[in-house]
Amino acid sequence: MTQGKTQQGDMVDVLVKDHRVVESAFEEYERGGLSEQARRGLVDHIITELVRHSVAEEQYLYPAARKSLPDGDSVADREIQEHAEAEEVMKQLEGMEPSDAEYDRLVRKLIEDIRHHVDDEERDLFPRLQQTCSAEELMELGSKITKAKEWAPTRPHPSAPDKPPANMILDPGAGMIDRLRDSLSGRER
Repeated sequence: MTQGKTQQGDMVDVLVKDHRVVESAFEEYERGGLSEQARRGLVDHIITELVRHSVAEEQYLYPAARKSLPDGDSVADREIQEHAEAEEVMKQLEGMEPSDAEYDRLVRKLIEDIRHHVDDEERDLFPRLQQTCSAEELMELGSKITKAKEWAPTRPHPSAPDKPPANMILDPGAGMIDRLRDSLSGRER
């Protein structure tokens, strides 16, 4: 999910690749043996990847579910609620140091919640969308998601809109500000 690298494939391919990148970072964190600075950098990386991924899903995946699935509204609402809960945890982590007593507990909660979310998407939502959307629609959505991630915020914004059209208007501006903050603070992307 590195900015500037084009990911090819349909929506499911792009999102599953994102899931694997984040899972790899989770596993690295769980192996342990990292300095506090390395843990902070890894958690910042995880947060950046999750925020960019979530923004793209909220802009394109969930509207596709609403349009294509008979229970799409409830599915999308549940997924967006899970994003909001994860974003609250990420926001808490941003304000903590790795030496804080709650830091590891919150990181492990985030990992557990995201793994559950990913499992639901890959086991249920993605196969259902593959059955109801055409190959062309899925390719177009994959391209849109890849582009959305390039301009997406890199930090959690729990109070930001999570549904179109407001999120599609405001997310690029928040992304620009986040990238400026990242650059000024030396935070790795």
